[in-house]
Amino acid sequence: MWLGRISRWGSEGARRALPRYFSILEGTEEPASSITKRVEVRFKDGLSLDELWNLHTEGMDRLRENDLSEKPEKNLLELKALIAGRILESCTLCEIKCRVNRREGIGYCRVRESLVASDFLHYGEEPELVPSYTVFFSGCNFRCVFCQNWDISQYRVGIEHAPEFMALKIEEAFRRGARNVNFVGGEPTPNLPFIIETLRHVSVPIPVIWNSNMYMSEEAMRLLDGIVDVYLADFKWGNDGCALRYSKVPRYWEVVTRNFLLAREHFGAEFLIRHLVMPDHIDCCTRPVLEWIAANLGKDVRVNVMFQYRPEYRADEYPEISRGLSIEERQKAVQIVGELGFRNALVE
Repeated sequence: MWLGRISRWGSEGARRALPRYFSILEGTEEPASSITKRVEVRFKDGLSLDELWNLHTEGMDRLRENDLSEKPEKNLLELKALIAGRILESCTLCEIKCRVNRREGIGYCRVRESLVASDFLHYGEEPELVPSYTVFFSGCNFRCVFCQNWDISQYRVGIEHAPEFMALKIEEAFRRGARNVNFVGGEPTPNLPFIIETLRHVSVPIPVIWNSNMYMSEEAMRLLDGIVDVYLADFKWGNDGCALRYSKVPRYWEVVTRNFLLAREHFGAEFLIRHLVMPDHIDCCTRPVLEWIAANLGKDVRVNVMFQYRPEYRADEYPEISRGLSIEERQKAVQIVGELGFRNALVE
């Protein structure tokens, strides 16, 4: 069921939860990355990573103080691109922190160079997002046994684009009516250096959607501050045991809740949080996830409680999730949303 009347850009609930995003669509505000390009920072390529991070802190202070220049010689987005490139040399972009030199080899995520598996105007996202120019990268730092995109998340497939060319594709999509550029996968996190470099060359005011499992490192979160307009964020698991069993990642709850709290403070960022309801996981995952969101991000946040689970990939190896949702499980999830008082939720 949809909670809220549909208007021109989406539901009233979406407008209440994502006011800045709608202001960007209507042309009264700028995307965060456009503003970040107007923050002047002075740096040399030979500086150490610690020195670059210190300059980054100063640049973020200027961003928040609205200390902008029309045509800075070097800007904060360029500095972010330089730092992201340095991190690739011993990769810690996600919390797996495999420390592979990804200029020479493939990380745990199966990513070396960024490969675009597909990109198109997507009409299957939440109504406030469509049409969304969605860029699917191959590779992922999760190993979800039920992954519906396993053919790209678990394999190296796709085309390597120059960032300048990717920027032209984004601009063309914007002219064709895309309301946003939506970086997904797989997982966008291993592709953060390529994404930042691409955004450096984008000249249209298109909002950036970060469609992610939220398992980024703190370093990656610092780089995303001032880039992302909407975190289209998966909140999959309500405990570490389920995350380890089904997605093969440790410390899930600690990392993901930390990142949600960090993102809450990011410049201009808003949330659209997805929770996929899993069979036999209402009490151990759905309830704690929604309770945490209500307590820490508020009841006005945009939450999509999703019933689209189907047993794909290797789900048949796990009997408890080798089936679809029951009517009773759907009803219980709807009941929890109501009990917690979410005002801008959608349940589908």
